[in-house]
Amino acid sequence: MHIDFAGSARSRLGIEWEIACVDRRSGELTAAAPELLSKIGAVEGFPHVTNELLTNTLEIVSAPHHRVRDAVADLTGLVERVAGFAEPMGVDLISSGTHPFSQWFQQQVTPDKPRYATLIDRTRWWGRQMMIWGVHVHVAVEDRRKVFPIIDGLLTYLPHFQALSASSPFWSGENTGYASNRALMFQQLPTAGLPPQFTDWAQYEAMVADLKHIGVIEDLTELRWDIRPSPKWGTIEVRTFDGIPTTREIGAIAALTQCLAEHLSAELDAGREVPTMQPWYVRENKWRSARYGMDAIIIRNSAGDERLVTEDLGELLPALAPIADALGCAVELEQVRDIITGGASYQRQLRVAADNDGSLKAVVSSLVRELREG
Repeated sequence: MHIDFAGSARSRLGIEWEIACVDRRSGELTAAAPELLSKIGAVEGFPHVTNELLTNTLEIVSAPHHRVRDAVADLTGLVERVAGFAEPMGVDLISSGTHPFSQWFQQQVTPDKPRYATLIDRTRWWGRQMMIWGVHVHVAVEDRRKVFPIIDGLLTYLPHFQALSASSPFWSGENTGYASNRALMFQQLPTAGLPPQFTDWAQYEAMVADLKHIGVIEDLTELRWDIRPSPKWGTIEVRTFDGIPTTREIGAIAALTQCLAEHLSAELDAGREVPTMQPWYVRENKWRSARYGMDAIIIRNSAGDERLVTEDLGELLPALAPIADALGCAVELEQVRDIITGGASYQRQLRVAADNDGSLKAVVSSLVRELREG
């Protein structure tokens, strides 16, 4: 089976941001997305706003850009437009990996979408549980032969991505003890979770052919891996991130992603082998960063050396600084330090709950303020 990989300008990026609608008075999720989309109207091309699996969710999509700041500007403009329509409806907007207390069985699946109907019919209880939100960052790759070596290299940084973006400590009113409960929820779907570590594009084509032959998937987008190729756009799509509350944090994490992808691409150009890790180390790192977030001690290489994720980030950022300068995202990359020092979203949510006698409504209010005010 032949899978084309679209031509694309190296290291150009696009960002997809999932936003949840909440009722202003109660803080509960509300099925406001269809009405908001009807008010916004159809938008051709990019950037745009679209629906998602649940009627409480909108996805805001940037145009492809060479600079992170331009993609973030798209998101900022669109979310401000959505908020303008949401305000008189009594609807607020938040972005986090999970909602602190709403119940999954009270949410409505977006109707008249065969793709969603098929997903729910196949996955049943687990599919209906997917009351989760994320951010996806696409980075363009100019040669498909680089795609899986870069993906394998990016998998060594999956715990960094997950710790920085972790924003789902609560589920259905309970403190789960996890920084990213979303990460472990999402991987319960049959084609979600960590990607296989392929050695070349032909192995990917053969796997897709097998899965189509036995009816597991009908379309490539049904492979919902944490990091995956996106052949239609000529990109690698990093889907590891929880919902991110502010555009400032989105910019920081997108810059880190873009710089790492460019670094790995340059290593391949120089004829050097991209460092990878055993699948069992990658899996362990995912669990550790989901559980402990910014306090995770992660495995850094195939030899099994370990290090606190924040210490590793502290060394990684200056190493990527020249690449960030070349890509025009030095300011955004440096803002990763603000997450390290100020805390990731899950840490802020836990602090708000502790400071308000355990009130999860206060947590929702803080998420509303963060999205609105940055």
